[in-house]
Amino acid sequence: MSSERVDVAVVGGGPAGACAAEQAAAHGADVVCFEQGVPREDRDGLGPDSTDAAGMLDYWIDIMDFEYEEIPDEVVLQELETVDFVGPESKTELTSTGIEARYPKLGYTFHRARMDDWLYERARDAGAEIRVGTSVRDLESDLSGSAPTHTLSLSSGDEVTARYVILADGPQRRVTLDALDQFMPAGESVSEYLSPPTANHIAYQEYREFPEELFETDRLTFWWGYMPGETAYPWVFPNDGTVARVGLTMPIGMTLEDVAHPESYKLLKPSDDRIPSGGEYIRRLLELEYGDEYDVETDFPLVEDRGKSSGTETYPISSTRPIESPVRAGIAVAGGAMGTTSAFHEGGYHVAVRTGKIAGRLAATDGLDHYNEVWKRAIGDEILRNVTFADLVADYEPDDWDRVFGTISSITGSGSASALFGQKYASGLKATKILTAYQRRKFSYRDGRYVQLREDEYAI
Repeated sequence: MSSERVDVAVVGGGPAGACAAEQAAAHGADVVCFEQGVPREDRDGLGPDSTDAAGMLDYWIDIMDFEYEEIPDEVVLQELETVDFVGPESKTELTSTGIEARYPKLGYTFHRARMDDWLYERARDAGAEIRVGTSVRDLESDLSGSAPTHTLSLSSGDEVTARYVILADGPQRRVTLDALDQFMPAGESVSEYLSPPTANHIAYQEYREFPEELFETDRLTFWWGYMPGETAYPWVFPNDGTVARVGLTMPIGMTLEDVAHPESYKLLKPSDDRIPSGGEYIRRLLELEYGDEYDVETDFPLVEDRGKSSGTETYPISSTRPIESPVRAGIAVAGGAMGTTSAFHEGGYHVAVRTGKIAGRLAATDGLDHYNEVWKRAIGDEILRNVTFADLVADYEPDDWDRVFGTISSITGSGSASALFGQKYASGLKATKILTAYQRRKFSYRDGRYVQLREDEYAI
């Protein structure tokens, strides 16, 4: 067993971890990032636990603090012009996020593994060490000295001691939960806030080859009110060629007994005695949309050399409100590990990148005490929107989605959903009710009240 000492240790090598390592190294720190590494069908060797991302909206690039021109061309798969939100009996088409952004289009879909590789290149070019295939088993912190020190026990049997630790192990939080429990008051646990089975959704997607005449290169499609569960919905996203990702997100552990009106959901059947699997949901969606003219299994074949396992992927998405970090202990939590990803919009890459960048820079410059206030300034508006929308639609049933989409279409036509919530005065009684409910919920989370575990609640 060997032992070494670094300035900054990063646990997890996804977008938050890679960007934390890059910024820490760029600001002069001796930094090492540990990533356990997983295989993918479309990657040579091990890499971060990459799941092909849904897409990148225009203003998300600004949140990441990148110039869109610097992102390599091979990362971008399809540029997007339109998003369709489909309800059981309604539909609305959006061509803008309604948020000012430098990127000239609505957004793009991208190749997650290539994006991750690019972030690794940036980190290594800055002087960071990325150790893929080495995981952290345990983290013990000592706050008895003049400055905190942290000892990381590795899967190799070696130990690393660090002045600062950045926890970026994603929504599964394999290290984060026990690491933070060291600083909780007696009898309390961070699992009360971030336990993966209750604080996450589960997502599943398949890579399917589409008939050329059905493949739309510049359009995302979401179906709302088709399957039960808080922020549960299927989607189709265009990849390269005529390959699309067909997927869904839904709560973990949901049963039919939890569904008030199962007969109202198009992707449930009277014969169901349990919630369908992700694969069954996808088959039902494709049958519903295209089954009259196409044979789903023949005309939409699974592309088995993609994804994590034979053209399929299953992965967690944080569906909870974020926590603050115990920065006085020299620890920052970034990205999905802290609860910044969102089941509502199926994305968290952008906030993971930004929080990682902030944590790495502040750790390298002995400014980690300011991490909680800085990340809230950087991504607070995005978190506030996501939390508010998720709360607003938590109990929606199919009729509710039709009502909302009909209202949006009547006001904005083909345009921006956020225009509805950005108007000083909405027209029509239905729009006024929706707007008022949104504003009230948003106001309740003002001044960072969307945080569910505050810095001052740690026993430090």
